[in-house]
Amino acid sequence: MNIATFGGGCFWGVEHLFRQRRGVIDVTCGYMGGCLPNPSYEEVCSDRTGHAEVVQIRFDPTVVSYEELLEVFWSIHDPTTSNRQGNDVGTQYRSIIFFHTPQQEISARKTMHNLEEKHRFSSQITTHLCPAQPFFPAEECHQRYFEKHPDKIVCHTDNR
Repeated sequence: MNIATFGGGCFWGVEHLFRQRRGVIDVTCGYMGGCLPNPSYEEVCSDRTGHAEVVQIRFDPTVVSYEELLEVFWSIHDPTTSNRQGNDVGTQYRSIIFFHTPQQEISARKTMHNLEEKHRFSSQITTHLCPAQPFFPAEECHQRYFEKHPDKIVCHTDNR
């Protein structure tokens, strides 16, 4: 079992789309990249903790590769908007890849470079790449949000 951590805006939609992928064992919404241990949703939303809303994905690499997960990541959000995804604005919504191994870093940099070279997006990619830091799971009300609230509109789409 391997771990991948991505931030692509509101973690509800990111979690929902990754959870549907074959080979994904579990997806947990949470926070990473800030200075406050075990932050609350309200603290992260204050834009003073430095944390990003992220999903931590446990996956079976014999079924789905990290590179395939990166393809999903790039397709479900706009990596060219800094600190914003749709109507959600703030540093907690930044596009970010937290790599857990040197190979993940190489793969993330390579895919980003390839996307830039192919001009896949109309603007420059602003996604941050950082070594993984302590992960803090979000409150239970944020886990599996769209399963708990099927009447809500999913805030991300898979544009592959």
